[in-house]
Amino acid sequence: MAVDVRQVMAAFLTFSMFIMLGNMIKRDHIDPLLDPLPVSPIVQYGALKLTKPGMVKLTEINYGPWKESNSPPRHCWDEKSLRRGYKSNGYIFFSLSHSPEFHASQIANAVVVARHLGATLALPDIRGINPGEIRQFADFYDVEKFTTSLSGAVDIDKNPPLGISTENLPVVRVPNRVSKDFVASNIEPIFRSKRNLKLVTYFNASMITNGNNMDKLSNAYRCQAMFESLKLQGELQELVDTMVGTLRSLSQKMRGRFIALDLQAEMLAKKSCQLENDDAANKRCYNAAETGEFLKRIGFDKDTTVYITQTGWHSSLDSLRDIFPNTFTKDAIMPIVEKARFLDANGVGYERLIDHYMCAQGDVFVAAYPSRFYESVVGDRIGRGNTQVFVPAASGSGLATNYVSPYVAKKRHPAYSCFC
Repeated sequence: MAVDVRQVMAAFLTFSMFIMLGNMIKRDHIDPLLDPLPVSPIVQYGALKLTKPGMVKLTEINYGPWKESNSPPRHCWDEKSLRRGYKSNGYIFFSLSHSPEFHASQIANAVVVARHLGATLALPDIRGINPGEIRQFADFYDVEKFTTSLSGAVDIDKNPPLGISTENLPVVRVPNRVSKDFVASNIEPIFRSKRNLKLVTYFNASMITNGNNMDKLSNAYRCQAMFESLKLQGELQELVDTMVGTLRSLSQKMRGRFIALDLQAEMLAKKSCQLENDDAANKRCYNAAETGEFLKRIGFDKDTTVYITQTGWHSSLDSLRDIFPNTFTKDAIMPIVEKARFLDANGVGYERLIDHYMCAQGDVFVAAYPSRFYESVVGDRIGRGNTQVFVPAASGSGLATNYVSPYVAKKRHPAYSCFC
Protein backbone atom coordinates (compact mmCIF):
# COMPACT_ATOMS: atom_id res chain seq x y z
CA MET A 1 0.00 0.00 0.00
CA ALA A 2 1.37 3.42 -1.00
CA VAL A 3 2.22 5.86 1.75
CA ASP A 4 1.14 9.47 1.34
CA VAL A 5 4.16 11.50 2.45
CA ARG A 6 2.02 14.61 3.00
CA GLN A 7 -0.29 12.76 5.40
CA VAL A 8 2.68 11.42 7.33
CA MET A 9 4.22 14.90 7.64
CA ALA A 10 0.88 16.42 8.69
CA ALA A 11 0.44 13.82 11.40
CA PHE A 12 3.97 14.37 12.64
CA LEU A 13 3.57 18.16 12.80
CA THR A 14 0.23 17.85 14.61
CA PHE A 15 1.73 15.51 17.20
CA SER A 16 4.69 17.85 17.70
CA MET A 17 2.39 20.82 18.25
CA PHE A 18 0.46 18.96 20.96
CA ILE A 19 3.70 18.12 22.75
CA MET A 20 4.88 21.75 22.60
CA LEU A 21 1.52 23.01 23.82
CA GLY A 22 1.54 20.55 26.73
CA ASN A 23 5.03 21.64 27.79
CA MET A 24 4.04 25.32 27.63
CA ILE A 25 0.97 24.74 29.80
CA LYS A 26 2.96 22.77 32.34
CA ARG A 27 5.69 25.43 32.65
CA ASP A 28 3.17 28.24 32.90
CA HIS A 29 1.31 26.44 35.69
CA ILE A 30 4.44 25.56 37.61
CA ASP A 31 6.50 28.72 37.41
CA PRO A 32 6.49 31.13 34.46
CA LEU A 33 9.73 32.72 35.71
CA LEU A 34 11.79 29.55 35.56
CA ASP A 35 14.03 28.78 32.63
CA PRO A 36 13.23 25.52 30.83
CA LEU A 37 14.61 22.61 32.83
CA PRO A 38 17.42 20.72 31.14
CA VAL A 39 16.72 17.19 30.04
CA SER A 40 19.14 14.79 31.71
CA PRO A 41 20.21 11.49 30.18
CA ILE A 42 18.90 8.29 31.70
CA VAL A 43 21.42 6.81 34.09
CA GLN A 44 21.18 3.22 35.23
CA TYR A 45 22.51 2.69 38.73
CA GLY A 46 24.10 -0.60 39.59
CA ALA A 47 23.45 -2.64 42.71
CA LEU A 48 23.96 -0.54 45.83
CA LYS A 49 25.73 -2.22 48.72
CA LEU A 50 23.52 -1.19 51.61
CA THR A 51 23.94 -2.19 55.21
CA LYS A 52 20.19 -2.67 55.61
CA PRO A 53 17.86 -4.56 53.23
CA GLY A 54 14.78 -3.03 51.70
CA MET A 55 16.17 0.38 50.75
CA VAL A 56 16.08 -0.42 47.01
CA LYS A 57 15.26 -3.28 44.69
CA LEU A 58 18.47 -4.35 43.04
CA THR A 59 16.72 -5.75 39.97
CA GLU A 60 15.28 -2.46 38.73
CA ILE A 61 16.63 0.80 37.38
CA ASN A 62 17.07 3.19 40.28
CA TYR A 63 17.75 6.88 40.39
CA GLY A 64 18.46 7.07 44.10
CA PRO A 65 18.15 5.13 47.34
CA TRP A 66 14.36 5.14 47.29
CA LYS A 67 12.60 2.88 49.73
CA GLU A 68 9.50 0.93 48.81
CA SER A 69 6.39 2.42 50.41
CA ASN A 70 5.02 0.68 53.49
CA SER A 71 1.49 0.22 54.72
CA PRO A 72 0.52 2.34 57.74
CA PRO A 73 1.44 0.52 60.96
CA ARG A 74 -1.17 -1.02 63.23
CA HIS A 75 -1.97 1.16 66.22
CA CYS A 76 -1.60 -0.36 69.66
CA TRP A 77 -4.43 1.40 71.45
CA ASP A 78 -7.84 -0.21 71.73
CA GLU A 79 -10.50 2.33 70.83
CA LYS A 80 -13.24 0.29 72.48
CA SER A 81 -11.47 0.40 75.82
CA LEU A 82 -11.27 4.19 75.59
CA ARG A 83 -14.97 4.65 74.93
CA ARG A 84 -16.17 4.68 78.48
CA GLY A 85 -18.95 7.10 79.24
CA TYR A 86 -18.59 9.71 81.94
CA LYS A 87 -20.52 12.64 83.25
CA SER A 88 -19.01 16.01 82.40
CA ASN A 89 -18.38 18.25 85.36
CA GLY A 90 -16.91 21.35 83.73
CA TYR A 91 -14.96 22.73 80.76
CA ILE A 92 -11.36 22.74 79.65
CA PHE A 93 -10.47 25.61 77.29
CA PHE A 94 -7.24 25.86 75.29
CA SER A 95 -5.76 27.48 72.19
CA LEU A 96 -3.48 26.18 69.48
CA SER A 97 -0.36 28.14 68.60
CA HIS A 98 0.29 29.60 65.15
CA SER A 99 2.94 26.92 64.51
CA PRO A 100 1.35 23.64 63.31
CA GLU A 101 4.16 21.49 64.69
CA PHE A 102 2.70 22.10 68.17
CA HIS A 103 -0.96 21.43 67.36
CA ALA A 104 -1.14 17.64 67.71
CA SER A 105 0.71 17.72 71.03
CA GLN A 106 -1.44 20.55 72.38
CA ILE A 107 -4.60 18.66 71.47
CA ALA A 108 -3.29 15.41 72.92
CA ASN A 109 -2.45 17.13 76.21
CA ALA A 110 -5.92 18.68 76.42
CA VAL A 111 -7.58 15.33 75.70
CA VAL A 112 -5.56 13.56 78.41
CA VAL A 113 -6.38 16.27 80.98
CA ALA A 114 -10.08 16.44 80.09
CA ARG A 115 -10.45 12.67 80.17
CA HIS A 116 -8.85 12.25 83.58
CA LEU A 117 -10.90 15.12 85.03
CA GLY A 118 -14.17 14.08 83.42
CA ALA A 119 -14.38 17.49 81.74
CA THR A 120 -15.81 18.66 78.43
CA LEU A 121 -13.26 19.95 75.96
CA ALA A 122 -14.12 23.23 74.27
CA LEU A 123 -13.24 23.40 70.57
CA PRO A 124 -9.93 25.31 70.50
CA ASP A 125 -9.16 28.46 68.57
CA ILE A 126 -5.83 29.16 66.86
CA ARG A 127 -3.60 32.10 67.77
CA GLY A 128 -1.93 34.00 64.95
CA ILE A 129 1.59 35.37 64.78
CA ASN A 130 0.46 38.90 65.60
CA PRO A 131 -0.76 39.72 69.13
CA GLY A 132 -4.51 39.40 69.49
CA GLU A 133 -4.95 37.60 66.19
CA ILE A 134 -7.32 34.66 66.56
CA ARG A 135 -8.45 32.20 63.92
CA GLN A 136 -11.17 29.60 64.10
CA PHE A 137 -10.33 25.90 64.25
CA ALA A 138 -12.42 25.38 61.11
CA ASP A 139 -10.14 27.72 59.16
CA PHE A 140 -7.44 25.06 59.35
CA TYR A 141 -8.96 21.72 60.26
CA ASP A 142 -12.01 19.54 59.67
CA VAL A 143 -14.23 20.07 62.73
CA GLU A 144 -16.41 17.00 62.14
CA LYS A 145 -13.38 14.74 61.81
CA PHE A 146 -12.01 16.18 65.04
CA THR A 147 -15.19 15.64 67.06
CA THR A 148 -16.14 12.23 65.70
CA SER A 149 -12.64 10.76 66.01
CA LEU A 150 -12.59 11.60 69.71
CA SER A 151 -16.22 10.75 70.36
CA GLY A 152 -16.47 8.54 73.42
CA ALA A 153 -12.97 9.40 74.62
CA VAL A 154 -13.96 12.96 75.54
CA ASP A 155 -16.95 15.21 75.03
CA ILE A 156 -16.19 18.15 72.70
CA ASP A 157 -18.39 21.23 72.67
CA LYS A 158 -18.24 23.38 69.54
CA ASN A 159 -20.22 26.15 71.27
CA PRO A 160 -19.54 26.23 75.02
CA PRO A 161 -21.88 28.30 77.22
CA LEU A 162 -21.63 32.03 76.60
CA GLY A 163 -21.70 32.67 80.31
CA ILE A 164 -18.19 31.24 80.74
CA SER A 165 -15.64 33.99 80.19
CA THR A 166 -12.25 32.56 79.25
CA GLU A 167 -10.58 35.80 80.35
CA ASN A 168 -11.48 35.14 83.99
CA LEU A 169 -10.62 31.45 84.10
CA PRO A 170 -7.64 30.14 86.07
CA VAL A 171 -4.76 29.35 83.72
CA VAL A 172 -2.91 26.09 84.32
CA ARG A 173 0.43 25.42 82.65
CA VAL A 174 1.21 21.78 81.95
CA PRO A 175 4.24 20.07 80.41
CA ASN A 176 4.07 18.35 77.06
CA ARG A 177 3.12 14.67 77.47
CA VAL A 178 1.38 15.39 80.72
CA SER A 179 0.90 12.34 82.94
CA LYS A 180 -2.04 11.13 85.02
CA ASP A 181 -0.11 11.78 88.22
CA PHE A 182 0.57 15.38 87.20
CA VAL A 183 -3.13 15.90 86.48
CA ALA A 184 -4.14 14.45 89.82
CA SER A 185 -1.70 16.48 91.91
CA ASN A 186 -1.51 19.79 90.03
CA ILE A 187 -4.71 20.26 88.03
CA GLU A 188 -7.52 18.33 89.68
CA PRO A 189 -7.64 20.42 92.90
CA ILE A 190 -8.03 23.61 90.86
CA PHE A 191 -10.64 22.06 88.59
CA ARG A 192 -12.72 20.73 91.47
CA SER A 193 -12.73 24.19 92.97
CA LYS A 194 -13.36 26.26 89.83
CA ARG A 195 -15.08 23.70 87.54
CA ASN A 196 -13.65 25.43 84.47
CA LEU A 197 -10.08 26.28 83.55
CA LYS A 198 -7.79 27.23 80.70
CA LEU A 199 -4.94 24.93 79.73
CA VAL A 200 -1.56 26.05 78.36
CA THR A 201 1.02 23.48 77.27
CA TYR A 202 4.68 24.36 77.57
CA PHE A 203 7.38 22.52 75.69
CA ASN A 204 10.82 21.52 76.90
CA ALA A 205 13.90 21.29 74.71
CA SER A 206 12.85 17.89 73.39
CA MET A 207 9.45 16.41 72.76
CA ILE A 208 10.72 13.19 74.34
CA THR A 209 10.76 14.80 77.79
CA ASN A 210 8.34 13.19 80.24
CA GLY A 211 7.80 10.25 77.92
CA ASN A 212 8.84 7.73 80.58
CA ASN A 213 6.23 9.08 82.98
CA MET A 214 3.30 8.40 80.67
CA ASP A 215 0.95 5.70 81.96
CA LYS A 216 -0.54 3.27 79.45
CA LEU A 217 -4.07 4.70 79.46
CA SER A 218 -2.91 8.30 79.12
CA ASN A 219 -0.67 7.31 76.24
CA ALA A 220 -3.61 5.60 74.53
CA TYR A 221 -5.67 8.82 74.71
CA ARG A 222 -2.67 10.77 73.46
CA CYS A 223 -2.09 8.43 70.53
CA GLN A 224 -5.72 8.56 69.46
CA ALA A 225 -5.71 12.36 69.60
CA MET A 226 -2.41 12.79 67.77
CA PHE A 227 -2.97 10.36 64.92
CA GLU A 228 -6.72 10.33 64.33
CA SER A 229 -8.19 13.73 65.21
CA LEU A 230 -6.53 16.21 62.84
CA LYS A 231 -7.41 16.47 59.17
CA LEU A 232 -7.11 19.59 57.03
CA GLN A 233 -10.31 21.39 56.16
CA GLY A 234 -11.58 20.66 52.66
CA GLU A 235 -10.05 23.51 50.65
CA LEU A 236 -6.67 23.19 52.31
CA GLN A 237 -6.62 19.43 51.82
CA GLU A 238 -7.53 19.87 48.16
CA LEU A 239 -4.72 22.39 47.74
CA VAL A 240 -2.12 20.09 49.31
CA ASP A 241 -3.34 17.17 47.20
CA THR A 242 -3.03 19.32 44.08
CA MET A 243 0.52 20.39 44.96
CA VAL A 244 1.57 16.81 45.72
CA GLY A 245 0.00 15.71 42.44
CA THR A 246 1.93 18.38 40.55
CA LEU A 247 5.23 17.23 42.03
CA ARG A 248 4.47 13.61 41.22
CA SER A 249 3.58 14.53 37.64
CA LEU A 250 7.01 16.17 37.32
CA SER A 251 8.73 13.02 38.61
CA GLN A 252 7.85 10.48 35.96
CA LYS A 253 11.40 9.15 35.74
CA MET A 254 11.29 8.62 39.53
CA ARG A 255 7.89 6.91 39.27
CA GLY A 256 6.24 9.95 40.82
CA ARG A 257 8.50 10.13 43.87
CA PHE A 258 9.90 13.33 45.33
CA ILE A 259 12.02 14.58 48.22
CA ALA A 260 10.59 17.05 50.73
CA LEU A 261 13.33 19.26 52.16
CA ASP A 262 12.83 21.58 55.12
CA LEU A 263 15.19 24.41 54.27
CA GLN A 264 14.50 28.12 54.71
CA ALA A 265 17.05 30.88 54.28
CA GLU A 266 15.84 32.81 57.34
CA MET A 267 16.36 29.76 59.56
CA LEU A 268 19.97 29.40 58.46
CA ALA A 269 20.56 33.06 59.29
CA LYS A 270 19.59 32.57 62.94
CA LYS A 271 22.27 32.83 65.58
CA SER A 272 21.89 29.22 66.70
CA CYS A 273 22.80 27.92 63.25
CA GLN A 274 25.69 30.32 62.86
CA LEU A 275 27.24 29.26 66.16
CA GLU A 276 26.86 25.58 65.40
CA ASN A 277 28.38 25.97 61.95
CA ASP A 278 31.55 27.46 63.45
CA ASP A 279 32.34 24.03 64.85
CA ALA A 280 32.53 21.53 61.99
CA ALA A 281 32.54 18.59 64.41
CA ASN A 282 29.19 19.64 65.87
CA LYS A 283 27.63 20.92 62.68
CA ARG A 284 23.85 20.51 62.63
CA CYS A 285 22.68 23.18 60.15
CA TYR A 286 23.28 22.75 56.44
CA ASN A 287 22.83 25.29 53.67
CA ALA A 288 21.47 24.63 50.20
CA ALA A 289 24.81 23.69 48.65
CA GLU A 290 25.74 21.34 51.50
CA THR A 291 22.34 19.66 51.48
CA GLY A 292 22.44 19.24 47.72
CA GLU A 293 25.90 17.68 47.85
CA PHE A 294 24.73 15.33 50.60
CA LEU A 295 21.74 14.11 48.58
CA LYS A 296 23.96 13.67 45.55
CA ARG A 297 26.55 11.75 47.57
CA ILE A 298 24.05 9.19 48.89
CA GLY A 299 22.87 8.44 45.38
CA PHE A 300 19.96 10.65 44.33
CA ASP A 301 19.95 11.39 40.61
CA LYS A 302 20.11 14.98 39.36
CA ASP A 303 16.63 14.61 37.86
CA THR A 304 15.13 14.01 41.29
CA THR A 305 12.24 16.37 42.10
CA VAL A 306 12.74 18.31 45.34
CA TYR A 307 10.09 20.26 47.26
CA ILE A 308 11.65 22.91 49.46
CA THR A 309 9.81 24.68 52.28
CA GLN A 310 11.09 28.13 51.34
CA THR A 311 7.95 30.00 50.23
CA GLY A 312 9.47 31.99 47.36
CA TRP A 313 12.80 31.54 45.64
CA HIS A 314 15.88 32.91 47.39
CA SER A 315 19.26 33.39 45.73
CA SER A 316 20.93 31.22 48.38
CA LEU A 317 19.05 28.25 46.93
CA ASP A 318 20.62 28.56 43.48
CA SER A 319 23.39 26.11 44.40
CA LEU A 320 20.78 23.46 45.23
CA ARG A 321 19.03 23.93 41.90
CA ASP A 322 22.40 23.64 40.16
CA ILE A 323 22.62 20.10 41.54
CA PHE A 324 18.91 19.24 41.32
CA PRO A 325 17.30 21.39 38.59
CA ASN A 326 13.82 20.09 39.47
CA THR A 327 13.68 21.98 42.78
CA PHE A 328 10.46 23.85 43.56
CA THR A 329 9.10 26.10 46.27
CA LYS A 330 5.43 26.19 47.22
CA ASP A 331 5.08 29.49 45.40
CA ALA A 332 6.16 27.76 42.18
CA ILE A 333 3.70 24.87 42.32
CA MET A 334 0.69 26.48 43.99
CA PRO A 335 -2.15 27.40 41.62
CA ILE A 336 -2.18 31.16 41.07
CA VAL A 337 -5.80 31.51 42.21
CA GLU A 338 -4.88 30.14 45.65
CA LYS A 339 -1.85 32.33 46.35
CA ALA A 340 -3.71 35.41 47.54
CA ARG A 341 -5.45 33.41 50.25
CA PHE A 342 -2.78 30.95 51.36
CA LEU A 343 0.50 32.79 50.75
CA ASP A 344 -0.24 36.49 51.10
CA ALA A 345 -2.34 36.30 54.27
CA ASN A 346 0.19 37.72 56.73
CA GLY A 347 0.32 36.05 60.12
CA VAL A 348 -2.33 33.45 59.40
CA GLY A 349 0.06 30.51 59.38
CA TYR A 350 -1.14 28.61 56.30
CA GLU A 351 2.34 28.37 54.81
CA ARG A 352 3.89 26.27 57.56
CA LEU A 353 0.78 24.13 57.78
CA ILE A 354 1.05 23.38 54.07
CA ASP A 355 4.74 22.59 54.52
CA HIS A 356 3.95 20.15 57.30
CA TYR A 357 1.57 18.10 55.20
CA MET A 358 3.77 18.28 52.10
CA CYS A 359 6.75 17.02 54.10
CA ALA A 360 4.63 14.26 55.63
CA GLN A 361 3.65 13.00 52.18
CA GLY A 362 7.01 13.26 50.45
CA ASP A 363 8.63 9.93 49.64
CA VAL A 364 11.77 11.14 51.39
CA PHE A 365 12.03 13.80 54.08
CA VAL A 366 15.23 15.69 54.87
CA ALA A 367 15.61 18.50 57.40
CA ALA A 368 18.53 20.89 56.94
CA TYR A 369 18.52 21.71 60.68
CA PRO A 370 17.00 20.26 63.86
CA SER A 371 13.69 21.75 64.94
CA ARG A 372 10.36 20.83 66.46
CA PHE A 373 8.94 20.98 62.94
CA TYR A 374 11.31 18.17 62.01
CA GLU A 375 10.31 16.15 65.07
CA SER A 376 6.60 16.67 64.38
CA VAL A 377 6.85 15.70 60.71
CA VAL A 378 8.81 12.55 61.58
CA GLY A 379 6.05 11.56 64.02
CA ASP A 380 3.41 12.04 61.34
CA ARG A 381 5.44 10.01 58.85
CA ILE A 382 5.84 7.16 61.35
CA GLY A 383 2.06 7.03 61.66
CA ARG A 384 1.79 6.83 57.86
CA GLY A 385 4.47 4.14 57.56
CA ASN A 386 6.52 6.63 55.55
CA THR A 387 9.80 6.36 57.44
CA GLN A 388 12.47 7.31 54.92
CA VAL A 389 13.98 10.28 56.75
CA PHE A 390 17.60 11.36 56.30
CA VAL A 391 19.79 13.65 58.39
CA PRO A 392 22.49 15.46 56.35
CA ALA A 393 26.19 15.18 57.07
CA ALA A 394 29.06 17.27 55.76
CA SER A 395 31.14 14.24 54.78
CA GLY A 396 31.16 10.47 55.03
CA SER A 397 30.23 7.39 53.07
CA GLY A 398 27.73 7.21 50.26
CA LEU A 399 25.55 4.66 52.05
CA ALA A 400 22.13 6.22 52.56
CA THR A 401 21.34 3.93 55.49
CA ASN A 402 24.13 5.57 57.49
CA TYR A 403 22.12 8.80 57.61
CA VAL A 404 18.65 7.59 58.56
CA SER A 405 17.22 9.75 61.33
CA PRO A 406 17.84 8.21 64.77
CA TYR A 407 14.16 8.85 65.48
CA VAL A 408 13.54 6.09 62.94
CA ALA A 409 16.71 4.00 62.92
CA LYS A 410 16.74 3.62 66.70
CA LYS A 411 12.99 4.16 67.18
CA ARG A 412 13.57 7.03 69.56
CA HIS A 413 10.50 8.93 68.54
CA PRO A 414 7.54 8.83 70.99
CA ALA A 415 5.27 7.97 68.06
CA TYR A 416 6.57 4.41 68.21
CA SER A 417 4.76 3.96 71.54
CA CYS A 418 1.51 4.24 69.57
CA PHE A 419 2.16 1.56 66.95
CA CYS A 420 2.86 -2.14 67.01
